[in-house]
Amino acid sequence: MQPCLSVIIPVFNEVATIEAAVNAVLAQPIVSQLIIVDDGSTDGTREILARLTQLSPKIKVLLHARNQGKGAAIRTGAKEVTGMYVIIQDADLEYDPREYANLAAPLLEGKADVVFGTRFAGGQAHRVLYYWHSVANKVLTTLSNMASNLNLTDMECCYKLFNSEVFRQINIEETGFGIEPELVAKVSKMNLRVYEVAVSYYGRTYEEGKKITWKDGVRALICILKYSLRK
Repeated sequence: MQPCLSVIIPVFNEVATIEAAVNAVLAQPIVSQLIIVDDGSTDGTREILARLTQLSPKIKVLLHARNQGKGAAIRTGAKEVTGMYVIIQDADLEYDPREYANLAAPLLEGKADVVFGTRFAGGQAHRVLYYWHSVANKVLTTLSNMASNLNLTDMECCYKLFNSEVFRQINIEETGFGIEPELVAKVSKMNLRVYEVAVSYYGRTYEEGKKITWKDGVRALICILKYSLRK
């Protein structure tokens, strides 16, 4: 498989997992570029990144002077994409880079312009965690589908893989986790071929470093309304 995939990793205080995440991404034959955007980490993550940049010429590290949010980090990384395709990867390894090739298949076969991962379809491994998170996800996904006329099963899934030309056309405005409904809403208005592919999910508890909160759920609702109603 020819390397053709740029990977953007937004990072904030992930000292425990960032090295494993980088190694896992670089191990995938499809990866041509790894863009890491450190979003103001203060826990030693930056020191690890300084060392990891020596591992491979595929790695490019960008630094934010202060924490701005996941969306802001992805917006910064998007400017550096050189691969034919691009995917967003969280630094905590809740999602497995070994699934890139499977996710990319509809794109490589010329069937899709965008592929969204889903944790709730298919038979992949899925860590059992917070019930109310799953309820909130289903509600937000349903509202997003109603607004976008897509029939996704997991709007909030991190894995969103794009043809890079398509990705460059999207003006990312959200600075935080609101980027997930924003991307879905904007993709839905672009007359694109959208596919879903099942992915595994190795979720973390809050004690293990999970960062998303109920406030992000409220912001997601606002974003669904904001970007779906905009012409």
